[in-house]
Amino acid sequence: MGEMRKSIFIILTSILILSDSCAVQKKTGTMVRLETTYGDIIIKLYPETKNHHDNFVKLVNAGFYNGILFHRVIANFMIQAGDPDSKTSKAGASLGSGDVGYTIPAEFIYPKYYHKRGALAAARQGDNSNPLKASSGCQFYIVEGKTFTDTALDSIESVNKQKLEGNLFRKIANNRKAEIEKYRIERNQPKLDALRDSILAVVKVDIEKNTSYKFTERQRIDYKTIGGTPHLDGEYTVFGEVTKGIEIVEKISKAKTGSNDRPIEDIKVIKAKIIK
Repeated sequence: MGEMRKSIFIILTSILILSDSCAVQKKTGTMVRLETTYGDIIIKLYPETKNHHDNFVKLVNAGFYNGILFHRVIANFMIQAGDPDSKTSKAGASLGSGDVGYTIPAEFIYPKYYHKRGALAAARQGDNSNPLKASSGCQFYIVEGKTFTDTALDSIESVNKQKLEGNLFRKIANNRKAEIEKYRIERNQPKLDALRDSILAVVKVDIEKNTSYKFTERQRIDYKTIGGTPHLDGEYTVFGEVTKGIEIVEKISKAKTGSNDRPIEDIKVIKAKIIK
C-alpha cells in the first residue's frame, strides 16, 4: 500500500509539473530551435497569436519541418520556408505552392507585433484570392529587412492612409448600395455626386479618429535602427521573433539564388525542436 501511495504521489507531481510548464509556455511563448545548414536560429512564438502558435508547435512536434528547404531568399528582405514539396524537389524546381490543406485565420496583434528585423510571419496567398488574409498552414518567413529614414516611413504611412480611406469608403458605399443603384438607374448624377461627397465626409471624420495607419514611436525607432519590412505590417500575421541567430538569417538571405529566388545550393531546416 505504501509503494502504491508513493507511485500515485509521483504521478500527480509529474502532472502538476507538466501543467505548470504548459501554463508558462502559453503565457510567455514557446521557444523553438531551427537547426539549419548554416547554423541554429532560436525563435520565440507569441502566445497572443494562439492559432498560429499552436499550429507551429504541432507541426514542429510532428517533425514536419525536418528536412524542409528555405526555398525563397531575398537579401535585405526575408527568407521563406515551409513548403512540404521542397523535401523531395529536384534542383532548380519551382517551389512555394505546397501546403497542408488548410489555412489559419489572420491574427493581427498590431501594432504590438510588427515586421521588425527578425520577425517570424506566416506566408499566404494574395488578396485577390484571399481577401481575409488567411495564413498558410505551414509556410513562414523570417524578416531580415533594411533600415528606413523618417521620410521613407512617412511615405509608407501615406500609402497606408490611402488604403484605409479606400476600405472605409467601400464599406460605407456597400451599405448604401441600393441607394447608389437607384440613382444610377435614374441617371441622377447630382444625387450620386452628393452621396459621394457625404461618404467622403464620413471617411474624413473616421480617419481622424482611426490612426492605425501611423507607425508608433517604437516602430519608427526599430525601422530606423535595426530595420525591417514596414510595408508588410497589417498584411501578414506576425507570430514570433528570432531571439538568437539573426546572423544566420542574414547569411541565408545572401545565398546565391537562381530562378524564383531559390538558393542554388539547398539550405535546409535540418531539424526543428521545441526547447522551452
